[in-house]
Amino acid sequence: MAPYKRKTPEEILYSIYRLQRGRLKIIIGSVSGSGKTYHMLEEGKLLKQQGIDVVISAVSTMGRADTVQQLGDLERIPSLHWQKDGKEEKDLPLEVLLARNPEVLLVDGLAHRNREGAAYPTRLEDIHYLMDHGISVITTVNVYELAGVGELIYEMTGIRAGETVPLNTLELADEVRLIDVSPETILKRMEEGVLGDGVHPALLRRGNLGVLRELALRLMAEGVNDSLEKHREAEGLLGPSGAAERILVSAQYHWNGSLYIRRGQQIAKRLSGDLVIVTFVLRSRPLTKEQQVFKRSILKLTERISARFEELELLRLRQLPAKLVQYATQNNVTRIVMGHSQKSRWQEKWQGPITSRVLRKTRNIDIFLMADRAEQEGERILPVRPAAEKAAEPFHRLTGRELEQRIETIRRGTFKVYIGAAPGVGKTYKMLQEGNLLLNKGIDVVIGLLETHGRLETQGQIGGLEMIPRARIQYQSAGLTEMDTEAIIARQPEVVLVDELAHTNVPGSRTKKRYEDVIRLLEHGISVITTVNVQHLESLNDAVQQLTGVRVRETVPDAILRMASEVELIDVTPQMLQQRMREGKIYASEKVNQALESFFKLGNLIALRELALREIADDVDERLEAWDRETSLRGPWSRREMIFVCVDTGPQAERLIRRGFRLAHRLKAQWRVHYVHCAYKQSDDEEKRLETLRQLTERLGGVMEITEAGSPKHLHKHLLQRMNETGATQLIIGQSRKSLWRSLIKQSFVHYLLRHARHMDMLIVAGHTPITD
Repeated sequence: MAPYKRKTPEEILYSIYRLQRGRLKIIIGSVSGSGKTYHMLEEGKLLKQQGIDVVISAVSTMGRADTVQQLGDLERIPSLHWQKDGKEEKDLPLEVLLARNPEVLLVDGLAHRNREGAAYPTRLEDIHYLMDHGISVITTVNVYELAGVGELIYEMTGIRAGETVPLNTLELADEVRLIDVSPETILKRMEEGVLGDGVHPALLRRGNLGVLRELALRLMAEGVNDSLEKHREAEGLLGPSGAAERILVSAQYHWNGSLYIRRGQQIAKRLSGDLVIVTFVLRSRPLTKEQQVFKRSILKLTERISARFEELELLRLRQLPAKLVQYATQNNVTRIVMGHSQKSRWQEKWQGPITSRVLRKTRNIDIFLMADRAEQEGERILPVRPAAEKAAEPFHRLTGRELEQRIETIRRGTFKVYIGAAPGVGKTYKMLQEGNLLLNKGIDVVIGLLETHGRLETQGQIGGLEMIPRARIQYQSAGLTEMDTEAIIARQPEVVLVDELAHTNVPGSRTKKRYEDVIRLLEHGISVITTVNVQHLESLNDAVQQLTGVRVRETVPDAILRMASEVELIDVTPQMLQQRMREGKIYASEKVNQALESFFKLGNLIALRELALREIADDVDERLEAWDRETSLRGPWSRREMIFVCVDTGPQAERLIRRGFRLAHRLKAQWRVHYVHCAYKQSDDEEKRLETLRQLTERLGGVMEITEAGSPKHLHKHLLQRMNETGATQLIIGQSRKSLWRSLIKQSFVHYLLRHARHMDMLIVAGHTPITD
């Protein structure tokens, strides 16, 4: 609404109603036993410490010792007990609660159905009734208890909830928080009898737990994305945020239209993004009978793959590039999928090349040009089921090297990572909490490196854990400290807790990065539990910079995360995080205002939270594929790819390398980075820059190749020849920003490839410049 427009009486009344109404916070988990009730009670205790009047009712601790301990001195309002199929159920005593009139009620089981004769049939309606009377509610729910995803979960796992709540319940909540737990942790809790005897048999399968976990993460990411888009719209920001992928396929009512859509579907699935289909029609030219047949076919396909479809009118064909880019920008599209031009050079000069005009007009949007391989190779582009990988021969005698590798794997320590969206979410707190739980079970646990940043709550979690003294290192005139890896190896604990995985060690240390120290500990058979923030992942460096405006300098290779046996996300809502910041629980009081106005701005926290949710959801999917390809939510990729990344020494080179890695990782593809040297001798600056790019490529697991072209005029042909020799199926290049006049005088590398590399897919990566309304 315009800021100067007078509110209607209805709008004023609604605003007053919202002020008086209670708030709703939902804590969601993938399965029962993930810790929802524990964290709900923990939040209740923190609120009580702040002077908030908190009560509990109809809370089910299931006799779990740690959850019972969380009850503390919270006031309990007795619930109404009744029997259903021989099982005790608990209803809320609404009138008693209204008479007591607390500020906050903690209650379990959002999907609960009340007894016959109750004032309302469901707990959700009870909660709305209490909120209408000014009582705020914190409650819990499992992902399979959401009606919108219940059928998919039943189809994939065989698990069906007895009662459900509408999917839009999450949208009605003021805050939603996910309690993320790995399948390994849930199975361990089952083995220890923590979850009781009534566990559904399907939950004993690790793959099913992985599916439920991934669905919960993706569902949360979608909700956070909606919040982010609303926030960006309010701030007047246009275009994609960089946290989520949205693929737009520009198709025609033509025989190849369905091929483009299928390819767009595969890309959207592998990148966990939304899919939008757009077609263009001339207002003055009615569709032919053949085009009408193709349109019906495309509409059916779009509906079947759950994509969004839109048909846009044009007055003239020359409007298409501008209209396509305008639509993409308004709909926060990150990638446009279209076909290579089939026009001859003279047709393009006469009619104008559509692809080139789209490239000139786009900002912050990648362009994916799809090769017509059906014509080149007779290849079927529709998704196909890949052949099962050949199993190892059970009677094969291991070679000496194979035996050595197996023994190394057996001896290696277990690696667990707690990851968060930002500092202060509670990663270190959770790591210490787990360390003490292991210590109580008789496991030898020590603290190798701890950074409490003066947070009293974190210091309070150290408990009885032994702390290994730090090593002192002299650097210039200062004496600094680092983790004493040698002392830990000599001490030989079973488990060591190591904070801040992305830390760079003091110059003069044996290793440059802390993650290298962690690898040494694992190789010595010591298990490691560590912490890291999502913005420190190397391949997300550009996305984080785009989202927050901050270039993170300390990074860890993505492969370190893949090494972990378990990765768990510590999810906290932006509102909770900002509140912790204001209370001085993250940074010292003198830094609070500066942090809230920079990195800890609401928009940044929402975006980083979505990035973390999506990254861990993708990690879960990768693990599901490793366990069982059938349970992967993203589906298989139908062909083997070779990604060829072309770089120069410009500032966009790192962005292209990271994009190449992320794409290759998603597609299970080989990838290589290529640089062509044209001068007779490399300058010192060029050599230094190329070494930086080589190191980045190798950290991400790729190979960088440098070749000589002789002279600049041979560069284009030389690169194309090298692409063909390596069997490249997809090129990644940066978008040229030459002016129109310069491109008319001298053909850019991108435009050369648009004409001569039509047999390959081509991803033209955009740079990032903020767009405001």
